[in-house]
Amino acid sequence: MADEEKTDSGEGAAAPKKGKLKLIIAVVGFLVVLGAGAGGWFFFMRGHGEEQHAEAPPPKPPSFVDVPDMLVNLVGAPGERVQYLKLKLVLEVKEEKQVEAIKPALPRVTDLFQTYMRELRPSDLNGSAGLFRLKEELTKRVNLALAPNQVNAVLFKEVVIQ
Repeated sequence: MADEEKTDSGEGAAAPKKGKLKLIIAVVGFLVVLGAGAGGWFFFMRGHGEEQHAEAPPPKPPSFVDVPDMLVNLVGAPGERVQYLKLKLVLEVKEEKQVEAIKPALPRVTDLFQTYMRELRPSDLNGSAGLFRLKEELTKRVNLALAPNQVNAVLFKEVVIQ
């Protein structure tokens, strides 16, 4: 009889555990389905009833200022043939109104460029790295000369080393 009581109490304990397990699985399944439905609505249906925001106006294209052509001789070792650098440059600015402010200062800009480029050696301009350094240096100098106004970049139209 003691054995019968033990088996009865063991079966009685197992029955509520199976019932609880089924209940937990059902609740988790319901929550997964509910979460999937809410997530689908959130990603696919959200924003259809809202009014569309006005798009920002497209950015204004930059303006350009032509710099007079420059021809300078490069520094060489004594006895070497003289080499020349010919440049055609353009200054890129943000807005059209800056163009009119820069034009009166172009002689100062040309003077700064000439004095800097007359100190260059042909080896300073070798390869794309040399031209990149030249562009960066010219941009820095033009921004110093046009202090309140800023130039975005100095662009090369033509570079000839002869």
